[in-house]
Amino acid sequence: QLQLVESGGGLVQPGGSLRLSCAASGRTFSTFSSYVMGWFRQAPGKEREFVAAISWRGDSTVYADSVKGRFTISRDNAKNTAYLHMNSLTPEDTAVYYCAEGPSYSSRVMSYDYWGQGAQVTVSS
Repeated sequence: QLQLVESGGGLVQPGGSLRLSCAASGRTFSTFSSYVMGWFRQAPGKEREFVAAISWRGDSTVYADSVKGRFTISRDNAKNTAYLHMNSLTPEDTAVYYCAEGPSYSSRVMSYDYWGQGAQVTVSS
């Protein structure tokens, strides 16, 4: 059974930066690198929405329009870890951020099989 654990969330001022990490365990290194990693977020009272995804080799990425140019998704298959670098944060970015793993490159929630517990990101002065 795969486990995903997010870390790096917290409180940051508008215009600031954070880096979220998503560590995978319960699988061998070789199988982690075979799957797509995605980041999603959910604000209070709203549905979970797609943020970014990265292909299994890390050579292809896709972003939601709302974060394009500000967020960067990456992965280190040697460390079984995916990252979300967030810059120029605004209060509208406040949400619980989830990492997820799935077999296909997609922005759809239902395309991902495994999910982390979430990390709170709060952008406020």
